[in-house]
Amino acid sequence: MTAAKKPTTRRRKTAAAKPEPAPCRTCKGSGEVSRTVRVGRKQRAVGQQTGLCLACLGSGEATD
Repeated sequence: MTAAKKPTTRRRKTAAAKPEPAPCRTCKGSGEVSRTVRVGRKQRAVGQQTGLCLACLGSGEATD
């Protein structure tokens, strides 16, 4: 009678460390940008409004 073979154990591979993504150049990593609000026929500036950064879609990370 032959001896039964032991099942081989799988060795876990450690995941490589992912590099930290670079911050977005447009919003400097905040995810928001400020735009001037203009009103009237002469288009005078009355203030600023924040909105979502279109370059990174609000994540703050550069997408290359």
